[in-house]
Amino acid sequence: MLSRTIVQIISLLFLSVGSASTVLAKDLNLPDLGGASGGLISTAQEYQLGQQWIRVFRSQTRTSGDAFLQDYTENLVKSLANYSELSDKRLDIIVVENPTLNAFAVPGGVIGVNTGLFNYAETEQQFASVMAHELAHLSQRHFARRIDEQKNNSIPNIAAMIASILVLATAGGDAGVAAIATAQGVAIDKQLSFSRDMEREADRVGMATMVRADMNPYAMPDMFEHMLHASRFQRRPPEFLITHPLTETRVSDAKLRAQQYPRKHEIVSDDYQLAKVRAELAVEKNPAAALKRYQGELNLRSRPEQVARYGLGLAQLRARKYQDALKNFDILVEQDPNRIHYLVGQAQALGELERHEQALESLEAALDERPNNHPLNMALAELYLQSGDYDKGEALLKAHSKRRPKDEHVWYQLAEAHGLAGNILDVHTARAEYYVLNGIYSKAENHLRSAMRMLEPGDKRRIGIDERLKDIQRMKRQSLI
Repeated sequence: MLSRTIVQIISLLFLSVGSASTVLAKDLNLPDLGGASGGLISTAQEYQLGQQWIRVFRSQTRTSGDAFLQDYTENLVKSLANYSELSDKRLDIIVVENPTLNAFAVPGGVIGVNTGLFNYAETEQQFASVMAHELAHLSQRHFARRIDEQKNNSIPNIAAMIASILVLATAGGDAGVAAIATAQGVAIDKQLSFSRDMEREADRVGMATMVRADMNPYAMPDMFEHMLHASRFQRRPPEFLITHPLTETRVSDAKLRAQQYPRKHEIVSDDYQLAKVRAELAVEKNPAAALKRYQGELNLRSRPEQVARYGLGLAQLRARKYQDALKNFDILVEQDPNRIHYLVGQAQALGELERHEQALESLEAALDERPNNHPLNMALAELYLQSGDYDKGEALLKAHSKRRPKDEHVWYQLAEAHGLAGNILDVHTARAEYYVLNGIYSKAENHLRSAMRMLEPGDKRRIGIDERLKDIQRMKRQSLI
């Protein structure tokens, strides 16, 4: 069900569509979309819209705080982007904690993926085929072309389409398709026909991206077939199949296209298999069921031994069976001493057993070799805070927030660290950044005003806080809400 806020957004935008001739760009707080290049919307303007959209999206949807899933998806998508036709490589990757099969692209370089996609894609390259398809939507500028197709320069029309993508990603495909049709004021059959054309083009361009990346082109039709097969056992098709209509003809086209290239041997990706385990556990909320599942997989060897053991170790951590978890992670670290997944799992078990010195020594050594690694930074910071070394945890997260200034989970944890370290002023500034990234501008303003009240009139820090407050007020005026 749509939240009240989303309903208000959509209602406001649809009402604006009805009076397009009397509504100006400033009335909807949107940028001027008359591109200098002669098209309706430029890439720079798409990026601005995308940044506004992502903040609204975060305010409505639960994004995953799993640093491993975020890091894996970012690395894969950005690697694929290097082989794509995308000219602007600025990308924002959102991992949504949702068990349904869905992925989406939003103008301005935003790519979202549900954790459920990990459960549907059997191999890394099947997963990559969906990401390549979404990159193709961006590189071919399907959003801007859809706007041009309608020959409608109405700012409210564009705003309504942006909002409809929000519905697609948060509420489900049926509502989103209806929103697009209403916003554009076109017949559904014409809209779906244009959408199918874009889907076929995204398939073709996405497969070419995979070929250039030395991936198996057959992974795309294999993934399509797998999705169609899985959907037959559901009363309602997955969101991805609603928003990306998948027909037998489209599957056949993908197979024929793949036959133009040699079939590549797919090397099993341990990182992907471990990501699948984490995505599975994000869905499974019952610790006992998770323990039973991975113990069974380990006993029956239905999965690679290290993958099942990793799942079992994580399930044991969740079930507070820390000694059992440590035994499994010790085995995994002995087998592969450089794999971060195992080192972090081992350190987390040691930390829960209050063997902090050993845990910290392990992760500090790993971070020395990979200082920018996102999961390592987050795990070590958490361990510092758990062990009572608040100053180190605070310093580590502060440095990491500069590497990842648009990661709301880093800012949330940094605010926690500031609080534990007793730096209340910095709690307010970090909380403000967290709320900005989540599009909750009023709370961000309140935190910065609280920070200002803590400072003497002549304190130089007031200048920076005042400038940031003005930035937030500007973003609030330009917001899609």
